[in-house]
Amino acid sequence: MQIMVRDNNVDQALRALKKKLQREGVYREMKLRRHYEKPSEKRAREKAAAVRRARKMERKRMERDGSK
Repeated sequence: MQIMVRDNNVDQALRALKKKLQREGVYREMKLRRHYEKPSEKRAREKAAAVRRARKMERKRMERDGSK
């Protein structure tokens, strides 16, 4: 990963770097790896995330279809 510093503006380059890291999920990954997570906890977390995604998609689909 590379961020260019233009006109000696380090603050702007730092903001760009943070935004890139956020988009790529580096912060989330660091948070997850801070402590050991048992395989059963990982499965439960991933299953809960899948349920949330499915519910969200269903809400969006109902919103889209219901508005017609």
